Amino acid sequence: MRLSRLQVKLIERIAATIPLTLAVALAAFVLMRAIPGDPVDIMMGEGASSSGEEVAALRTQLGLDEPIYRQLSGYLKGLLRGDLGYSIIRSRPVAEMIWEALPATIELAVYAMLFALALGIPVGVVSALKHNTAFDRVSTAVSFVGVSLPAFWLGIVGILVFSMTLGWMPTSGRIPYGLEPRHITGFLTLDALLTGNMPALGSALRHLCLPAVTLGLGVAAVVARVTRSSMLDVLGSDYVLFARAKGVPEPAVTIRHALRNAMIPTVTLVGLQFGSLLGGNMIVETIFGWPGLGRVVVDAIFARDYPVVQASVMVYALTFVMVNLITDLLYTVLDPKIALQ
Repeated sequence: MRLSRLQVKLIERIAATIPLTLAVALAAFVLMRAIPGDPVDIMMGEGASSSGEEVAALRTQLGLDEPIYRQLSGYLKGLLRGDLGYSIIRSRPVAEMIWEALPATIELAVYAMLFALALGIPVGVVSALKHNTAFDRVSTAVSFVGVSLPAFWLGIVGILVFSMTLGWMPTSGRIPYGLEPRHITGFLTLDALLTGNMPALGSALRHLCLPAVTLGLGVAAVVARVTRSSMLDVLGSDYVLFARAKGVPEPAVTIRHALRNAMIPTVTLVGLQFGSLLGGNMIVETIFGWPGLGRVVVDAIFARDYPVVQASVMVYALTFVMVNLITDLLYTVLDPKIALQ
């Protein structure tokens, strides 16, 4: 069967992830061992009165007494078998830990991106339509501020104001114990909808609100700026002027003709930002006690849990590659003249 050009390009893109994954695995392996600190010392505790024999036995049990090249060889052989190894601290399969934590991270990133799009795109469009008005100037200034504010600061301020002072939002966690819906997908809001558990849905959304807004505000500011700039370029194009000359209603001109073409740069930005949300939310997850992959990685870094950090970094890298591939595919939907390069 002859493959189409699109299918060939997709296969080439997927195959290109193999050397990338190998490079990320090697970098994570080397850099983790370059960090000061030893997992055995951390497990034993500072100042613990453990004998040298106990320390040596534990290092042998964990395979940390072997030369670096043998550790690397065993690590790569395990990857080829699909084995991500065992957590040094928790003595659990790393793949199991990642699989449990990943739905929470994805759910948080999706809601943060939905909030960013729901806020950023309308603000950008209206700013372009009302170019050089008070609304445009204020929204541009606010977007600059939004880009500049760090997420961890926003999270702390949000907790102080909306949780500690007003008491509107919970301070941490994903859902109270005992209120969890029946596990189907791992995404609490979706599982609550599928099972008809409205109390669980409301609680999950309340717990999602602050961390999602904290992550999404900066992205919304960038989306608004890019959308505004793209819309200004498109609104002055010939086909928009021709549509207006034909008497097409202004809402149809804005949405059907201008916004669709202006969305191509925004799609690029959304793809990059979504990958960043999945891989760069470690601090926000830690601040809000969110039980996602970012918090698992932070705990593993402090504990020098090499296998967990190495596997998580690979998952982040692969996720970023796949998000960019999906972004390229969306190009062909928005503009069929654009093909995968």
